[in-house]
Amino acid sequence: MTEDLSPLLIRIAEALERLAPSPPEVPDFSLARLFRHDAARARFAPARDYALPLDALLGVDRQKALLCANLERFASGLPFNHILLWGVRGAGKSSMAKAAFMGMAADRSDLKLVEVDRDEVSALPRLFDLLGGRPERFVVLCDDLSFEDGAEAAKALKSALEGGVSGPPSNVLFLATSNRRHLMPRGHVEDRGLIAAAEDAEEEVSVSDRFGLWIGFPPMDQPTYLAAVRGYARRYGLPVRGLDRRALQWAQARGGRSGRVAWQFILDHAGSKGIALPL
Repeated sequence: MTEDLSPLLIRIAEALERLAPSPPEVPDFSLARLFRHDAARARFAPARDYALPLDALLGVDRQKALLCANLERFASGLPFNHILLWGVRGAGKSSMAKAAFMGMAADRSDLKLVEVDRDEVSALPRLFDLLGGRPERFVVLCDDLSFEDGAEAAKALKSALEGGVSGPPSNVLFLATSNRRHLMPRGHVEDRGLIAAAEDAEEEVSVSDRFGLWIGFPPMDQPTYLAAVRGYARRYGLPVRGLDRRALQWAQARGGRSGRVAWQFILDHAGSKGIALPL
C-alpha cells in the first residue's frame, strides 16, 4: 500500500515558505517628503521636514544659485546633472542640500528626498531600479561620501550613475556631499601595493567624473565669515556691539572659519545674552 505523502509535502512547502525572504515592502511616499532608506531591510522610513530655510545659510550665495538651478530643472522634467557638493567641513553642504530640496518641494507633492548611508553605496543600483518605476521624482542624498573600503563601492556607484545597461532612471537625481573632490580617503594609497593602489585611485577618481555638476565650498575668508556672523545677528535681532572682535576670537579658538563656526558663535553669543533663538 502506497503511503500518502501529501501531509509531508505540505509541511515541507510551508517550511520553505517561512524560509523564503519576504517580498519588499511597497513604500508609501505620501507619508512624508523626506525618507531614510534601510538597504538591509529594503524599507523607507519617513522623516520630519528639514526646518532650516535656505536663506538662513549665509556666505554661500554662488553655491546656492548653482544648486537650485539644477534642482529646478530636475523638478521640472528638464535635462539635469547629478551633483557633488565638495569642500571644507562645516561649509553647510548637507544643510544646503536639504534646505534647497525643501524649498523646491514646498509646492511639488511628487518631489521626494531619500537619504542613504555612505556604507550602503553598493545598494544604489537596486535602489535606483526600485525608484525608477515610480511616478515621483527623487533626490537621493548621500552625505559625506567616500570610499573607505576601496574600489568595489566606487564601481557600484559608477554603475548606478552611468555604467549600467539602462543608466540611471530619469526620475532620480543623485546628490552627494564630500570633503574631497575625488572622494578618495587619505592614506588609501599607502594601504595597498603601488599598482593596486593606482588602479583603485583611477577607479575612484573616475566616479567623480560621473557627477555633471561639481559645486565647491572653499575655506571661508575673514570678510565672508564676518558677513555671515552679522547676517545671523541681524536675522535674530542679537546685539552687535563688539561682535566682530568676539567672532574672530571664536574662530581662532576653533582653528578656522566656516558657516558652521559662525553659527556656533551665534548660539554662544545668544546664550550668553540670555536670548532664545527660534530653532
